[in-house]
Parts: sequence; C-alpha cells; structure tokens
Amino acid sequence: MEKKDEELIHSLVDRDPELRKYYEEHLDLERQLEGLQHKAVLTPEEDLEKKRIQKVKLAGKDRIMEILARHRAASV
Repeated sequence: MEKKDEELIHSLVDRDPELRKYYEEHLDLERQLEGLQHKAVLTPEEDLEKKRIQKVKLAGKDRIMEILARHRAASV
C-alpha cells in the first residue's frame, strides 16, 4: 500500500471496526506469506496455501481500498 493510504488507515482504524478487521487480517496474512517466502522450497501443499493466502490478501486489500475511498468521498 502507498504511504498516504497507510497514514489514512492509521488515522481511521480506531474509528472504523470494519477497516480494523480487514487491516489486521491483511497484516496477519502478510506475516504468513513472509514465513512461506523464507523457505527455499515449498511442498505442493505449501504452494497451494501460499496461493490461497495471496488471493485472500488481495481480496482484503480491495475491500480496504473501498473503505478508504468511502471515507475520502465523505470528507470532500
């Protein structure tokens, strides 16, 4: 995410429970991916899990961006 998006998230996370949920999930998925990326070789199961995590993370990021867009539109 861009720095300005991160700053907006941090300013809203305490006031928007939905945003908090998706952001915390995003951070957790990022940690899981980092764990898999440190392995030299992934088993087929780990590779599938990595792809699943990436899809869930992307869907969550899309949702975060929708929430941020809603907040930006409301403040105009």
